[in-house]
Amino acid sequence: MSAEYLHKMFGLDGQTAVVIGGAGVLGGALCRGLNQAGAHVLVADVTEEGCKQRVAELETLGGKAGYAVVDVTKRESLEALLDAAKKPSGRCDILVNCAGVNNGTAFLDHTEEAWDRVLAINLKGTFLACQVFGRHMVEHGSGAIVNIGSVTSHLPLSRVFGYSASKAGVLSLTRNIADDFGAKGVRVNAICPGFFPAEQNRKLLDQERIDNIMRGTPMRRFGEPDELVGALLLLVSPVAGKFITGTHVNVDGGFTAAWF
Repeated sequence: MSAEYLHKMFGLDGQTAVVIGGAGVLGGALCRGLNQAGAHVLVADVTEEGCKQRVAELETLGGKAGYAVVDVTKRESLEALLDAAKKPSGRCDILVNCAGVNNGTAFLDHTEEAWDRVLAINLKGTFLACQVFGRHMVEHGSGAIVNIGSVTSHLPLSRVFGYSASKAGVLSLTRNIADDFGAKGVRVNAICPGFFPAEQNRKLLDQERIDNIMRGTPMRRFGEPDELVGALLLLVSPVAGKFITGTHVNVDGGFTAAWF
């Protein structure tokens, strides 16, 4: 299989991609993957310093990148992000919704404030971003949106009730938007990662929890952030992924397969 063929299938030359949550561990890997495939990547996150560091990394790798600070709970902030994304080419081709927070408490101790924050960022933020960027993509008749779900979109997991509910909502939202956008040239899919030691779950990973996760994961290890990139490139590719919409890819070392 030639490099030319692979580039034709998965290359993103000339496309603009926005990664919301791009300053984080998993979002950073997705930024690198899109960038190395040829896309101009706009890193979007809540802190300017994190965005700047990610852009510097991408530029060191030879890619084209910019950044914008965003609050996913505010429509006007996302509209400003879209305006920034349109500057290189007049449009945005790819949106990745990777912003997320978690809260690890027993159900009866889970506060309303914690619940509201998790749902506002993980679910409402995804809804707003899909609506703002989706409208733009529909107007242009093409585009790809990838939302980041979780194994908890499918399965219960102790002490992450708000997170699990939000990610189940993200998966349902993905399917519904895909149905709405299907005839309009815009594809909407999700990636459901298994256990990756990212910011929002590190503090929850005591030894007992790690042991339980490993027993339920056939590959008996955590995921590496770059192992999400292949699924992402398939789903956003206008060639390799052009007939894929309304679905999800589990990247979880077999965790969900072991349950079902």
